[in-house]
Amino acid sequence: MRTALQAALGLLLALLAGHAGASLLAAVEPGAPAPPPPAAAGPSEAARAAAAVAPPQDAELAAHADPIASYTLRVRLDPAQHTLRGEGTLVWRNASRAPQRELFVHLYLNGFKNERTAFLRASIAGFRGGEILSDFGHIQVTRFAVREMGGEDVWPGGRPTTPGDPDDETDIRVELPRPVAPGDAITIDLAWDADLPSLALRTGHHGSFHMVGQWFPKVARLEPDGTWAHFPFHRLSEFYADFGAYDVTVDAPEGFTVGATGRLVEEARRGGRAVRRFVQEDVHDFAFAAWDRFRELRATTEDGVAIRCLFPEGSEREAALEIDVARRGLARFGAAFGRYPYGTLTIVHPPEGAEEAGGMEYPTLITTGGSWLWPALGVRFVEAVTMHELAHQWFYGLVATNEHRHPFLDEGLTTYAEIDGMRALYGDGSAARLLGLEIDSVAQYRLGAIASGHDGAVAQPASAFVDGQDYAGLAYLRPAMLLETLAGVYGEDPVRRAVGRYARENRFRHPGPEALIEAVRREVGDDAAEALRLGLFERAWVDYAVASFHAWPADGEEAARGAGGEEAAAYRGQAVVRRRGSLALPVDVELHSEGGAVQRVRWPARESVARIPYAGASPLVAVVIDPERRVPLDEDLTNNAQRKDRDLLAPRVLSRASFAAGVALTLLAP
Repeated sequence: MRTALQAALGLLLALLAGHAGASLLAAVEPGAPAPPPPAAAGPSEAARAAAAVAPPQDAELAAHADPIASYTLRVRLDPAQHTLRGEGTLVWRNASRAPQRELFVHLYLNGFKNERTAFLRASIAGFRGGEILSDFGHIQVTRFAVREMGGEDVWPGGRPTTPGDPDDETDIRVELPRPVAPGDAITIDLAWDADLPSLALRTGHHGSFHMVGQWFPKVARLEPDGTWAHFPFHRLSEFYADFGAYDVTVDAPEGFTVGATGRLVEEARRGGRAVRRFVQEDVHDFAFAAWDRFRELRATTEDGVAIRCLFPEGSEREAALEIDVARRGLARFGAAFGRYPYGTLTIVHPPEGAEEAGGMEYPTLITTGGSWLWPALGVRFVEAVTMHELAHQWFYGLVATNEHRHPFLDEGLTTYAEIDGMRALYGDGSAARLLGLEIDSVAQYRLGAIASGHDGAVAQPASAFVDGQDYAGLAYLRPAMLLETLAGVYGEDPVRRAVGRYARENRFRHPGPEALIEAVRREVGDDAAEALRLGLFERAWVDYAVASFHAWPADGEEAARGAGGEEAAAYRGQAVVRRRGSLALPVDVELHSEGGAVQRVRWPARESVARIPYAGASPLVAVVIDPERRVPLDEDLTNNAQRKDRDLLAPRVLSRASFAAGVALTLLAP
């Protein structure tokens, strides 16, 4: 999740750099005024944009997941002591091709146990998680008994497995009395006690507010070939698990409102306690929030999805905005990536001081964040974080990739979907409408995507990123900008169809990167698929530049009919253009004549340097590469244009951006 400060800084940089392309274009014609900012798309445009996403038949979607790990749990919350006492059963089936004599169990709450855990030793600068714990947290399993194997408690024989790290107790190997054959299922009786930490990175308590994630013993995913995808709790890693049915009863004090994964099917009150039972099939995790000061707002979509927003007093405007974004986003993403299959969506807007709980996704439950200040300033932070976490319901929730091994498959595709959804709702002002300027999300995100582009591959495990800045740039922003670049070059609709094909065909299937590349190959073409592969695995990059141009009076046979349709080519010339980097993407080149005529040439850019010929009735005075800025991964927009007097910046655009940047800096100052 982006913090509010990071979002504001991103917008500031977008003001300074994202509009450079517009400055270059305005500079082509001497004295040309800067183009006025386009109007934001209103509700009617947003509705048309959602309707324009032509989906394949939803009848082709998998109706249900294969239930491999299903939980029936009961948990009692003591909010005064910040403790949990849980019990229940896990029904686990060996869906692999190999017998299994062991299980791996994630106890991620132990990441907060002491300062020696792998999680707390790895302070990651440049991303969320800079909290200082006032209370540690942990989980202690008191029973782990396999009914089919004599009911013996096998947990005492469990051992931590974090390589070279005996102090970390977040990944536990449990040996079974006998193997579980392929296709067989076992029932495990569970009991555990847990202390929640002070709020930190997805879970914990702040006052009486409790965000409860990764709170129960959770079996790791067994891959079809019989290998376990298990890993310790790392600060930059999120989660990976098998699908199943969850039946969870939450027992909390009567004055507490609870928002949770799934649908509420039973509620009883006795002895000052409220006991609520939540049920949800076809999911791979369960989380809940509990607070005695929640306000509540509800809505229902046209498809019958019940949306519930829990928020603190004073955030009524943000709650209404989040519900509206969720309602419209469900329609947009359902059309693009396949119908949302659940009947509920719960939005939790954490109170002030509990920001570490915000910006997170769980099945049918998302957490948001942001104060009234951002909408008042015209910055769409609240909308963007809501759209982003909602999009996770598809790429984290339904496609369910291995977020430890390939975090970009969730975060990168979710960021791409966020950009698409925000643009559908708000047009060119999808990131902000600020001081007369409309900032698109692409202008905001491209700088972060470019900044880390040479520091590592996009397709690397979460634990391999050296810091949070690279993780944010490479796992979130660069894959999104790579897809936006392919959309700009090859068309928005084919790329959207490709991502939609990937999401639909791989619903409940836990795919890897090859599935995404193949979807792009089928919908967009071989060149686009190869560019995607290079961008994900090979640190591919691109920078277009106008090296030089010149023109001369034509004579004799040179004075033939001009390429631009003039009566006679009184002048000939050429532009020398360069492509640096290994992303060979076709791009438009515009040749501007002194008389105002413009010739547009499509340069395949397969070679690193090319001569673009010119013939016209007046001298060639300017050359612009990618005039419509269709390649957001172009690393340097300032070298995309050159004119005869080399005065590249339109003063009116520059002064407007500088003024807005000054105001933004003032707002951010202490």
